[in-house]
Amino acid sequence: MMRFYYAPGTISIAVAYALEDTGVKYEPVALDFKAAEQSSAEYLAINPKGRVPALVTDQGILTETGAILDYLATLVPDRMLVPDDAWQAAQMRSAMCYLGSTAHVNHAHKLRGSRWATRQDSFDDMTARVPETMAATCRFMEDNWALSPFVLGERMSMADPYLYSVCTWLEGDGVDITDYPKLAAFFAKMSDRPAAAAMRDKGFTR
Repeated sequence: MMRFYYAPGTISIAVAYALEDTGVKYEPVALDFKAAEQSSAEYLAINPKGRVPALVTDQGILTETGAILDYLATLVPDRMLVPDDAWQAAQMRSAMCYLGSTAHVNHAHKLRGSRWATRQDSFDDMTARVPETMAATCRFMEDNWALSPFVLGERMSMADPYLYSVCTWLEGDGVDITDYPKLAAFFAKMSDRPAAAAMRDKGFTR
């Protein structure tokens, strides 16, 4: 059985959602970030980057959210969570890259400023910009993605658990999701699915 390393409130929730949604068997292993367990020698032997998620499989260890989601899709080919159509698959990966390289980075400026700077005034400036940058991120997604009801349109793809995870951050980032009707409807739909209920029951999310 695969072992899945995660921390509540982090991007690893995207993988938790996908695991629950696909029904792939796994053992969850929670890391306490407040106790810096992600920096322990034991965990660094699993993921030298000291971040989550990490998925330990029979073939080896996978890290990076997009790569893990892509891999999980191959385990349930009947679900077609990566579209068969090459253009649609590219659109899915484009959305996932945006979530990883823009949305996640914008959010991380709130609490992870030490990744980019060393001074407290720099940290404070980055934190202050988060509501603005996350709102701009939401506006881009609202205006440019289908979200009717999913990122690509009528069919769910692996971009959707990724976006669901980002949406869980918005309230704490000072963004009112109801300002973005399609995004709000997407988040409500994803939150009502059995995978989200299972995650709440297991303590992945509130």
